[in-house]
Amino acid sequence: MAAGLDFEKPIAELEKKIHELRHFIADKKIDLSSEVKRLEDKLEHLKKDTYVNLTPWQRVQLARHPQRPYTLDYINFLMTDFLEIHGDRLFSDDKAIVSGFAKLDKQKIVVIGHQKGRDTKENLKRNFGCAHPEGYRKALRMMQLAEEFNLPIVIFIDTPGAYPGIGAEERGQAQAIATNLRDMASIATPIISIVIGEGGSGGALGVGVADRVYILENSYYSVISPEGCAAILWKNGSKASEAAAVLKLTGEDLIKLKVIDAVIPEPFGGAHRDHEKTAQNIKEVLIRDIKELKSLKKEVLLESRYHKFRNMGIIA
Repeated sequence: MAAGLDFEKPIAELEKKIHELRHFIADKKIDLSSEVKRLEDKLEHLKKDTYVNLTPWQRVQLARHPQRPYTLDYINFLMTDFLEIHGDRLFSDDKAIVSGFAKLDKQKIVVIGHQKGRDTKENLKRNFGCAHPEGYRKALRMMQLAEEFNLPIVIFIDTPGAYPGIGAEERGQAQAIATNLRDMASIATPIISIVIGEGGSGGALGVGVADRVYILENSYYSVISPEGCAAILWKNGSKASEAAAVLKLTGEDLIKLKVIDAVIPEPFGGAHRDHEKTAQNIKEVLIRDIKELKSLKKEVLLESRYHKFRNMGIIA
């Protein structure tokens, strides 16, 4: 497996050992199949012990895994005829958010999503998935086009938060996000948003108002990052694991709070282990929901969206 997280290291070491043993067997032509089988059984038990009982902090770490699929990966797996649209027609093009027209099977859609980089150079270009105001304005421009042409909207959320720099504030970061919150509530076409990695603060919510809100199994959706919460509450960022536990940021807790509609399962061990299977799980949800939402009258769609967000956090 690729470079893993701290709690995955025993798994990675055992996988490496099995890989080396198979090469040794092939090279020396020695029958050690029983030893390989023993190690494989040990690996399966280790994986179960590790992944079945993940803590909230471990899920946060998986959400940030460097090999986790990003928006453009899902577009490549799920969609065809992707035509990227750039710029907000006010300032510039924000590379932290990608958007455009595409086809999901035969259904024409508008797709929007945060995009991180795979290396330092690309991360600097994409600003580590932290959007500027022009990114949110570009997203809203695409949503308005989707409404005009009666196209469903698919949104992939994956950001630690909106960019907090001076330039972003000067160009109206808070206003851009607030405008999106207001206007997305009345976009008269189906909207489906999926948290595919990090769902941090207003940076996530700025493209998160939707008829259906989902989260991948090892993603998180929170008002603040665990590190930020720990720094505020305990004046100590190292208490991030404790903060993750109390923030109620995993899928199970978010369902109870009515923040999301459902959790989309990932392959065992996380989305980074099987991009294609994760994409297929997402596709099944999208095709089902688009068909269902398109059948609703626009008045019913908007009324349902309004009540969905009004009822969030209300526990009977």
